[in-house]
Amino acid sequence: MIAISKSSKTLAMFAALALPATAGVHAQELGAQAGYEAQENDITVTGTMPSDLTGMPEGPTVEGVISARKGDMMQVTMPDGTRTVVAISSATEIRSSGGFLGLDKDKLSSAELLNGLPVEVDTVEWANRGLIATKVALKSKDLKTARMIHNGTDQRFTANEAATEALRGRVANIDEYNVKGTTNVYFDTAKYNLSAESRAQLCQTAQQAEATDNALLLVVGYTDSTGDYEYNQELSEKRATRVVNFLQQECGWKPYRMMVPTGMAEADPAADNTTEQGKAQNRRVAVNILVSKSVDGMDSQL
Repeated sequence: MIAISKSSKTLAMFAALALPATAGVHAQELGAQAGYEAQENDITVTGTMPSDLTGMPEGPTVEGVISARKGDMMQVTMPDGTRTVVAISSATEIRSSGGFLGLDKDKLSSAELLNGLPVEVDTVEWANRGLIATKVALKSKDLKTARMIHNGTDQRFTANEAATEALRGRVANIDEYNVKGTTNVYFDTAKYNLSAESRAQLCQTAQQAEATDNALLLVVGYTDSTGDYEYNQELSEKRATRVVNFLQQECGWKPYRMMVPTGMAEADPAADNTTEQGKAQNRRVAVNILVSKSVDGMDSQL
């Protein structure tokens, strides 16, 4: 049983982020929205989605980027910020185009409708239950890039870097997040190696994030006030990078669910830098579990 809110079809747009894979984007599936309450115009959908779409009233053409997926439902965010939820039926035709003059077309399965993929969707009206896609059109080059992001391709590649960043630019644009948790790990003076305790904490954080719908990780490194700015900036970046590498290599966190790490040198101190105790608290890396507000809890809108 699915609840579809008519008012959920026009929501505010993503505003700015490019995930390291991501535009981040694959990591974002539909989940239950925090604080959502049933609306008077919610519709309860029961029964089986029709497999024959002939004769159904024509719906609007929806053109934009897939910004969330769950089961047979996908959310498409259009350039003006409007978000529309569309159902995928067994009768939905999904095709990619590319090659010389874009004349060749390949039939695809619904599994290829990945987050971050630009699409053009023809729809029909499913009574008052919402929209069903009759045809989903996409470009082969965009699908290739989305697959690379989805599969966590080595982010050091260069051959497709421009295409990847272009896709992220269309998809990403998320500047508001819900913070689901923050873990701080600490370092000795001038060091960026991880203690055994820190290693255990990081894998626990990855497990917590894995259990959180649509979670991304943002890693930020800091130093105390010892040393000059250039030295501390480099040290804070090394600490952040060390944590990112450990999360991916030892804790199994996927690269496409990791935002670009940041070094903040001695900015935003957590404690007073005039004491040794305070400096110890400032020599840290903060691992933040984030969920974009634009996709935090989409289930309640379906």
